[in-house]
Amino acid sequence: MILFYRLIFIPLVLFSLPYYLLRMCRRGGYAKDFSHRFGCFTALPDPKPEIQRIWLQAVSVGEVLAIAPLINALQDRGDIEIVLTTTTSTGYSEARKRYTSSVLFVGIFPIDFWLFSRLAWQRIQPNVIILTESELWPEHLHRAERKGVPTFLINARLSDRSFTRYKRLHPLAKRLLLKIEHIFAASDTDLKRFLELGSEPYRTTCTGNIKFDVAVPSTLSNDEKAALKMALGFDENDLILVGSSTWPGEEETLIKIHQSLLENGTTCSLLLVPRHAERGSEIAELLDAQALPWYRRSSAKPITQKVRIHLADTTGELANLSQIADLVFIGKSLSPNRGGQTPIEAAGLGKPIVMGTNMNNFKAVAHSLVHAGAGQYVANFEELHKKCVALLNDPFTLTKMSNAAQAWHKKNQGSSQRIAESIRVSIKED
Repeated sequence: MILFYRLIFIPLVLFSLPYYLLRMCRRGGYAKDFSHRFGCFTALPDPKPEIQRIWLQAVSVGEVLAIAPLINALQDRGDIEIVLTTTTSTGYSEARKRYTSSVLFVGIFPIDFWLFSRLAWQRIQPNVIILTESELWPEHLHRAERKGVPTFLINARLSDRSFTRYKRLHPLAKRLLLKIEHIFAASDTDLKRFLELGSEPYRTTCTGNIKFDVAVPSTLSNDEKAALKMALGFDENDLILVGSSTWPGEEETLIKIHQSLLENGTTCSLLLVPRHAERGSEIAELLDAQALPWYRRSSAKPITQKVRIHLADTTGELANLSQIADLVFIGKSLSPNRGGQTPIEAAGLGKPIVMGTNMNNFKAVAHSLVHAGAGQYVANFEELHKKCVALLNDPFTLTKMSNAAQAWHKKNQGSSQRIAESIRVSIKED
């Protein structure tokens, strides 16, 4: 299989590299330690016999934030050191900010090409590999198997789209899964999907979603919330509708919904937090085309007047800013967008949630949230409009949903500790 993969991947890398470089230039922030993508890491000291060196790969910001409790649980006895890599520029920036002082090394995951992978392995020299969610890198897994290095897939999940793709390539998918020492599925649905693809039952368990274990900010007092609203340019008495990790088309719709709310007498403000901060200029054009006063956070200019819309086109502030929300819309969940962003953080803050039905990447989480009474689905933008109007004028239901969200979040915690203990046992047995 690996020979076939290499024969396909070599021309693919050569053909797509110009596009890959152009896309990264447009997104920005990729120049930092770009050589890591070709396996050119700083040589690390040789692992000590009494210390297990784990190479932990987290794709982007969401995974980088989610692994904090797991890193703490793995390293709390002093016999494990971690090399952390990530893929996106924003993920790398966040990883360096959060973990540079607590892990052995923070780098960028190399392109899964035999030469780049080999160079990275020579520099890192891991004893254990941990991948997150649905990352099945054939070259990376092949090297781990050849060297006898156990691989673990944590928070393992398969979206509808990924599951369909892997089913079409069932023999190849099965061979990849059998290279993994243990798969820790994020939900029962994900567990069933991995088993259907050929993962062995004794190597596949459901331990829950590690994102429930991410520490949420301490709840702000009413006075602190009022102060934060005013710092954002809002009136302290305003209801706040938050667009959380929004994607194209969703900001425009939320702007229209907000305008309609105001016209119908609902005193509220809109906080937009796009999933990709670099879309700020694109969203600013939408805001320039409407009449309400607004502010762009990345401008860093003083707020000199009250605003109705605040565009938070920055990174890493969503949790703190969401504290003032009265209602949160989860982005990437309505057509034409698909997949959804995680609603876990908003629920942990006790925020009532509305989301589209296209939550494929978080299907089990979303269904559980709705079943608990903490979230509600909408089928389209028209339903989103009606739901926002109804909920923002129904404080009793908002309070009920808020309490349900916090209870739901607390009930689902503990996955990181369970995974850490299981990995420790497996390493010791090996």
